[in-house]
Amino acid sequence: MNCRLALTLGLALMASAAMAHPNFVGTFKQKYPAPAGSALAKATCAICHVGFTPKLNPYGVDLQKALRADKTKTLSAAELAKVEKLDSDKDGAKNIVEIKAGTLPGDAKSKPGAVKPKAKAKAPKKK
Repeated sequence: MNCRLALTLGLALMASAAMAHPNFVGTFKQKYPAPAGSALAKATCAICHVGFTPKLNPYGVDLQKALRADKTKTLSAAELAKVEKLDSDKDGAKNIVEIKAGTLPGDAKSKPGAVKPKAKAKAPKKK
């Protein structure tokens, strides 16, 4: 009985989290068309959330603050513009710079100009 109740509650919570703001991704991508193949183009929920969890990343937290300050639950281009000049993830790049570069403004590991480190080549042995 307890297991059934826990499962039912868990499913209800997941469903409510998934339906919390279904238009946010569409609104974001309409305002900011991402460069093809970029991390931002591939992202959906991760634009504002930590992966596919209900937990907001730093960019999502800043957007939430902007929405609450304006007493609205509707994400608009104007609301998105309010957080453009912030550096939500504190990686040294403003949100709008990251968005234009196709990186994630809520993930400090995803930033403009970041290159994955290549394996070091071994120096030839001296004879």
